[in-house]
Amino acid sequence: MSASIDYNKYEAVIGLEVHAQLLTQSKLFSSDSAAFGGQPNTHISPVTLGHPGTLPFLNRKAVELAIRLGFACHCEIERENFFARKNYFYPDLPKGYQISQHTAPICLGGYVPIFADGKTRHVQLNRIHLEEDAGKSMHDQDPDNTMVDYNRAGVPLVEIVTEPDLHHADEAYAYLTELRRLVRWLEVCDGNMEEGSMRCDANISIRLKGDTSLGTKVEVKNMNSIRNVKRAIENEIKRQIELVEAGERIVQETRSFDASNGSSFPLRSKEEANDYRYFPEPDLAPFRITEPFLDDIRSALPELPEEMVQRYMRDLQLPEYDARVICDDKPTAVYFENLINATPHHKAAANWMLGPVKSWLNEQNSSIEQFPLQPAALAGLIALIADGKVNFSIASSRILPAMMEAPGKTPLAIATDLNLIQDTDENSILPVIEAVLAKYPGKVAEFKAGKKGLIGLFVGEVMKMSAGKADPKLTNELLLKQLNS
Repeated sequence: MSASIDYNKYEAVIGLEVHAQLLTQSKLFSSDSAAFGGQPNTHISPVTLGHPGTLPFLNRKAVELAIRLGFACHCEIERENFFARKNYFYPDLPKGYQISQHTAPICLGGYVPIFADGKTRHVQLNRIHLEEDAGKSMHDQDPDNTMVDYNRAGVPLVEIVTEPDLHHADEAYAYLTELRRLVRWLEVCDGNMEEGSMRCDANISIRLKGDTSLGTKVEVKNMNSIRNVKRAIENEIKRQIELVEAGERIVQETRSFDASNGSSFPLRSKEEANDYRYFPEPDLAPFRITEPFLDDIRSALPELPEEMVQRYMRDLQLPEYDARVICDDKPTAVYFENLINATPHHKAAANWMLGPVKSWLNEQNSSIEQFPLQPAALAGLIALIADGKVNFSIASSRILPAMMEAPGKTPLAIATDLNLIQDTDENSILPVIEAVLAKYPGKVAEFKAGKKGLIGLFVGEVMKMSAGKADPKLTNELLLKQLNS
């Protein structure tokens, strides 16, 4: 049936809800550890478990991190804030209710810039709000019972909710990639979806292209990677289109994505809205965000990745691709920033980052934090090439590995020890050139007949015969003089 369906006549409407665990040491309303892992039920206390007589108290750092993200996402910050109780039962929610800002978010509106289909666009946000996490139900620990670990209960979250502003799975992928980069860049969340510290639910509906009304939405949950979010959205769009084409009705429901076979299955119906009976949390006083508090957070914000990309393109004249790859993660951008502060050869610095450095990191399955050379040392190697003492090929294949073996040794010392300093003496290069031209009389004739591309062959042979020590630029000049004489 699916082969005859015109899928292109439909448009998807997608909204994403992302929960990100904040990088605080303690939980949102208690001093219990918020660290990931630990033996089950060891990061708990009577406050986390909601024992009678216990009172929550607000984690100031969590508020600061939420505002930091709000500023980075161009949100309006709500000055007058309060928490509410969201009443519902889950076995891993020890109090029987969740404390949330759902009804009164601390951050309103805003957007996240994404780069997709070769252009930048803004994904509009509805809100960012604070709330506490639930615990974790484990169904594989006991054959007859579900076990509950409350270590995660009470860990501070921000929920980042978009408007229904996405229309393709690729856009959702780009948005989540950018959001993860942003929360890591700001040190708000570690962005680890596999450990559950960043989780995404997708609300998906379809409509005919040109239609402005929203269709019946389906929520898809339990996606533990950005790639699986993309797969789940693609699967759900296809499923809904095929239902409509078959004359069936789309049911508003929550579905779970099975990554093993790329399909989803229903969890529960949402035909009727849940009544969570929100009311202001009686055990937490409302809190006010002051202007000095906001000023302190704003002044401590780092340069954002998109701002850095634009600066590198504008001030350093880097191609957009180079700038975006360098700013893909903060540690790489910090390394590059230190590198360009140590060398005036900015494009060469970018070439090294995207070439030999990136190759080494990939081969070692490592990150820039484990790269053995400090930026100043790499700048010294770049200077060696700029000064004409060695060429790039020798520098990357011979000197760079030797520098990693002896990080304290200068590039010049290594090049000297290995006898790699480039020969710029015409009197020593000319005999090598004459030997190469004598070796290829036929090619010389072809060059003189107009086949000018052969100059590369001659340069290569001179470099080979001189063990890579002949200055390529001077070699090229001398070769042309000989060939045209």
